[in-house]
Amino acid sequence: MEIVDCYRLLGLRTGASYEDIKASYRRLARLYHPDANPTNQQQAKEKFIQLTDAYRRLTSIVQPSSRTASPRAAEPSGRNPNRSVQPPQKSEQTSPQPSTPRVATPKPPSPNSSAKPRSPNPPSSTKPPSVRFTPDLTAIDCRLKQNTYEQLQQALREQRFPRAITLVEGLAQRMPNDTEVRQWQAISYQRFGRYLIKNNQPEKAKLYLRKALRTDPNNRSLWYEVERDLQRIDQVEIL
Repeated sequence: MEIVDCYRLLGLRTGASYEDIKASYRRLARLYHPDANPTNQQQAKEKFIQLTDAYRRLTSIVQPSSRTASPRAAEPSGRNPNRSVQPPQKSEQTSPQPSTPRVATPKPPSPNSSAKPRSPNPPSSTKPPSVRFTPDLTAIDCRLKQNTYEQLQQALREQRFPRAITLVEGLAQRMPNDTEVRQWQAISYQRFGRYLIKNNQPEKAKLYLRKALRTDPNNRSLWYEVERDLQRIDQVEIL
């Protein structure tokens, strides 16, 4: 097979590049491969063999084109090409060193010091919380609870403790299962107990402080404060 016939068989012009020969052969080989022509495998096989022979012969004489290197950029006019260019020197700057912070040495405790660590104070339970309305309350009960709460707050601020206790006990009888009302009742008892301690009525103060514990036994903050109040009473009685 002549070289011209090889180009013609691959559908190329004479003198085509190596890349064109390779691309054309791949395209025609997929087209005439026997597996791609199940109804005419014999003719496809003969065509495939001819294409392969033409491809092998052309690639044996045509070399892949090498990439030409890009020429160097021309030197600017007036510059000596043989002169070595030195990179600019960076001025060394001494970075300021951070000053070491002084750590104050703690003073040892004085041997005569008898200070004792204070125990953390629990959250105060002496302020009645805001009003909460449960779904089982009627509209009348909601208004009654809100009004009683406002009157209770005013009575506690004015230290009218018997009035406050009367209000909250009446509300507790109407709403015996309301935990919030029970909390208000316990706080009122505790406030009155503290008031009695200041007015030198320890026995009566104990009575109301213990009523506060029985009314709201699950309130840990209340228990802490009431126990502290009872200890104050015991210390006063010892003195």
